[in-house]
Amino acid sequence: MTTLPDRPNTALLVIDVQQGVMAGTHDRDGVVANINTLVGKARAENVTVVWVQHSDDDLERGSEPWQYVRELVRQDAEPLVHKNYGDSFEDTELEGLLAERGVGRLVVTGAATDACIRSTLHGAFARGYDVTLVGDAHTTGDLTEYGAPTPEQVIAHTNLYWQWQEAPGRRAGTVDTAKVAFAADAG
Repeated sequence: MTTLPDRPNTALLVIDVQQGVMAGTHDRDGVVANINTLVGKARAENVTVVWVQHSDDDLERGSEPWQYVRELVRQDAEPLVHKNYGDSFEDTELEGLLAERGVGRLVVTGAATDACIRSTLHGAFARGYDVTLVGDAHTTGDLTEYGAPTPEQVIAHTNLYWQWQEAPGRRAGTVDTAKVAFAADAG
């Protein structure tokens, strides 16, 4: 149903599941396990898995905190997108990689919910993609000292509002890991 012509395929995005990003996040181990399950399922179904890796002053490229968590292993054939902004599309080759593979639907996982996940969800949807958020496969750290809601509330709110996103010719939604379907006609 995507508004992108001739793009019937789905890709799994694994966004910023890096050691420095994931340290101290809500339900870190559960989220990583769910992402691992989804990566395995995507590979078994020949669905493209795209790894996104952030770098900035706090996540210096090549440093230990910049590395992906040890529990997740990217295969050499799987694309790796390097980014410097919240939206995984902004100033990266992500759009080109997805276009080459005929991808019009994204299944989104990773961190941090209130930053790069939200930015990428909205960036993808505005660019014409169908976008499914995996509700138990994204997480964030505790920013309550800055006035933010608790991580649990941030995650729950994002899951809630993303299931109701609407736009002409596009679908959004939130599902848990167990209900993820990579088929093009899945909701």
